[in-house]
Amino acid sequence: MIATAATETFTPRPYQVEAIEALRQGWASGSNRLAVVLPTGAGKTVVFSHLAHQMLDSLGGRRALVIAHREELIEQAASKLLAVDPMLRVGIVKAARDDHHDADVIVASVQTLAVARRREAIRDIGLIIVDECHHAAARSYMEVLQHFGSFDGVPTAGFTATMTRTDGGLADVWQDVVFRLDILDMISDGYLCDVRGKAVSVDTLDLNKVRTRGGDLVDGQLGKALEDSGALDAIAKAYVDHAADRAGVVFTPTVATAQAAAESLRSVGITAAPVWGDMGRDERRATLARYVAGDVQVLTNCMVLTEGFDAPHTSCIVVARPTKSPGLYVQMVGRGLRPAPGKSDALLLDVMGAASRHKLASMVDLTGREIGEAEEGKTLRQVAEEHAATETRRALAAQIEVEEISLFGESAIRWLRTEDGTWFIRLTSAQFLFLVRDPGTRLYRMRRWTEATGIQPPKDDLPRPLPEALAWLEEQARALAPKAFVARQARWRQSKPSPKQLGLCRRVGIPVPRASTAGDVADLIDQDRVGRVLGQLIRPTA
Repeated sequence: MIATAATETFTPRPYQVEAIEALRQGWASGSNRLAVVLPTGAGKTVVFSHLAHQMLDSLGGRRALVIAHREELIEQAASKLLAVDPMLRVGIVKAARDDHHDADVIVASVQTLAVARRREAIRDIGLIIVDECHHAAARSYMEVLQHFGSFDGVPTAGFTATMTRTDGGLADVWQDVVFRLDILDMISDGYLCDVRGKAVSVDTLDLNKVRTRGGDLVDGQLGKALEDSGALDAIAKAYVDHAADRAGVVFTPTVATAQAAAESLRSVGITAAPVWGDMGRDERRATLARYVAGDVQVLTNCMVLTEGFDAPHTSCIVVARPTKSPGLYVQMVGRGLRPAPGKSDALLLDVMGAASRHKLASMVDLTGREIGEAEEGKTLRQVAEEHAATETRRALAAQIEVEEISLFGESAIRWLRTEDGTWFIRLTSAQFLFLVRDPGTRLYRMRRWTEATGIQPPKDDLPRPLPEALAWLEEQARALAPKAFVARQARWRQSKPSPKQLGLCRRVGIPVPRASTAGDVADLIDQDRVGRVLGQLIRPTA
């Protein structure tokens, strides 16, 4: 039985309080198997420790059961529970340990509970918590959950960083995800570090020859492809070039690859050590301790550090295990996102082969939001913010299209609008017509701008209601400019953007959305240019 006071205390963060409240409200509404999805580093163990502590008084003498599947996760859970409430009686059930008799909260391994006589000895469970609950569709979990009443009304909470499983089945376990926090929210609020991606391109790595099994690349074939292609030496060189001063973790598909990757890193002067699942427990603990102490700069591992590994000083993650699973990718990269003193960001070295038929997970899969494609050298937050700005422009364009339909009907003229709302028609690159509103009225006047003369009023400078002003401006546009330059349906508008157009956009900082046509890019350039011109001039009002 663990009953000693912990030295560290954990006050829940605002989002952790919200997650607990969402679970309790969900249970009160009638659903009992509910999940919470929090990014790696968000403190899932802290959340369910507070949850267990808060719920005990309402369980009528029954106890809480925390189910985990790895030794590190079990020890972490027990430690956090005592940090939340040092007076809790926390029992551990795993392998030869069986400390459940007088415990308020039992932390048990699913492997031990899968043995019928071990789980049948545990009674009076009123709350079930499943750590890393994306494993819960496995047969061992299902048997345990059924035994303790998850499918008969006992409140059950699942916690994970990614609600995905390659072989499916999670919907059969979890009725709803009641709280979800995106990694971008954690980064924006300073709870996680931003991450910057860089591709490690290995032209000799042919992933097309690697088969898929169970929804992901076959480990053995992938490991052989990495070793045969020289990818491990390329990784070592990339580490020296881009992360020489960073502590890092390398994820590989096989034990042999982890060992070979460590050797490649050592050959270029990086202190590295491998860890793997069947490694002796004492040896693995000693290796991890050397890494935490700084005596080892890089850990290479065969998929044992995806869960339950906490070393905040890690600031480089090497994904030398290309994967089709966004969930696995999130678990790997998440190991490097915890903040630490002196750590400004995390570097992601993503191993890429030649063109692949496989759709591989990438940095953009770290977030549940649609943010387009990652760009070399930019952080996840920068990519997301630029995508959001582009989407805002698209939404504005869609709004303008709607307004065009209502204002201009079947007009063949291509109307545009500056960011401050001024309607205009482009005649040439050195000439456009626009409308200005009379102050204090709903009447508009036409103005013409040319590069040579600046802004000029027409001879007939009468203010007009908007429909009349639009019609009159269109009439002037047709008289002054060739139709091809002002026609909404001009054929050239549907072609690809020219290199000159794209070059100009890069120079002046205009983001160009993917799949833009020549007409779309021309509109972006015109809106930017006209907005700049009008912003620098004092517009006449009479």
